[in-house]
Order: sequence, then C-alpha cells, then structure tokens
Amino acid sequence: MVIRRRLVVHGRVQGVGFRWFVQRAAHSRGLAGWAVNRPDGTVDVVLEGEPATVESVEQVVREGPRGAAVERVDAADEPPEGLTGFRTR
Repeated sequence: MVIRRRLVVHGRVQGVGFRWFVQRAAHSRGLAGWAVNRPDGTVDVVLEGEPATVESVEQVVREGPRGAAVERVDAADEPPEGLTGFRTR
C-alpha cells in the first residue's frame, strides 16, 4: 500500500540545507516525492511510499538538520500520484 503525505514545515527551515536533508532521508528509504522552499519561508514536502516509511521520514523532518529550528509541521494525507524518485525544487 502506498500513501502520500504533504508536510508544510514552519520555522527556520530555509537556508540551512533542509531540502537536501529531506532528500537524503527519503532517498535512503526509497521514498518518492519532492521538497520546495515556499515564498512564506516554509518548506513544502511531499512523500509517497509505504506508510511506515513515510512516517519515519516525517519524524526526521520534524527534527530537521543541524542549523534548522522546526517550530511546527502541518501534515495532510493526499491521494498518491505514483511519483518516482525524490527531487528538490
């Protein structure tokens, strides 16, 4: 079973390598999706894969890399689109 989860990450999450951090975590676990900086200072992350794997990367996102300060993560499940690979935008 494949799920899709969108995460909007708030805090000091731009300019600290956050997207690359998420990409490495997702890639190492075989997840598909993407991460993009938004104009409002948040990072938008989409993850597609097995539920337990998506949840494990969501936990990593909630912690963030060194230099980041994650204040809040808004999560919403969406219908999977069948993405392949993980990209930063």
